[in-house]
Amino acid sequence: MKTMNIVCFGFGQVAKNFIKKLNNDGIYFNLTTTSREETQNKKLDNLNYQSFQFTEKDFDKNFISRLEEADHILISIAPVNGIDIVIRNFQNYFKPSKLKWITYLSATSVYGNHDGGWVDENSETKPTSPSGVERLKAEKKWIEVANKFDLPFQIFRLSGIYSNQHNILTRLKSGKAKIINKKDHFFSRIHVEDIANILSNSLTQIKKNEVYNISDDKPASAEEVTMYGIKLLGVDKPKTIEINEIESEMLKGFYRDSKKVDNKKMKEIFNYKLKYPTYVEGLNYIFNNTI
Repeated sequence: MKTMNIVCFGFGQVAKNFIKKLNNDGIYFNLTTTSREETQNKKLDNLNYQSFQFTEKDFDKNFISRLEEADHILISIAPVNGIDIVIRNFQNYFKPSKLKWITYLSATSVYGNHDGGWVDENSETKPTSPSGVERLKAEKKWIEVANKFDLPFQIFRLSGIYSNQHNILTRLKSGKAKIINKKDHFFSRIHVEDIANILSNSLTQIKKNEVYNISDDKPASAEEVTMYGIKLLGVDKPKTIEINEIESEMLKGFYRDSKKVDNKKMKEIFNYKLKYPTYVEGLNYIFNNTI
């Protein structure tokens, strides 16, 4: 099998889990990433890779030659002050003749508030939060760029991400969890391992400019998930607060939106059976294996 040349713009938990998945599956690839830190050689498990400095102000010019050799690109950098800095700096370096797969990681915040109703990929996008507005703007810009250069491009709209390291159980144990007093507030979530698996499945099934909701099967309120975590850990219920008591403006915006994210297209197109179909399986695994 030909060795892939993968570039990851940003190397957070989703990108890392994706790369670990490929590495564990015995896929041959060269990896280049970007980071706000200084350019350096790094290691992830047994994998050596080079990370190039890239900020909103500047980037290491040596990165360009790696980008021009890329055949697979994952973009997980959010817009900065309304500007997609990947497009601004690098769109003219993409090589359509080489590229086989480009995936932009967006978010279901682009749908905004649907009063607890279901949303699919054809639902109205009416973001209420600044980050949702910026994400939607970036999606549209990326589609323009993909059309201009005839790129094999797709968008993954991610629901709320949790992992074995970051989840309601760790927040309850640390005493940081709180219950927000808002009735009938629904949102969807997805375990990071499932995102990595779906990204891997999509490598051979790219359809130009397609959009996919990446979510598990069971939308639920934050309180429902928290109460299940309390049951698993056997701890006391945390303090209940009002929305106006939330310190983070981003979190306040999250509680303004209520929706259930439909994942049928994701499962059908990528022929994927979720490892963690709901928060129950996800939290049970975390509790039994990592807590």
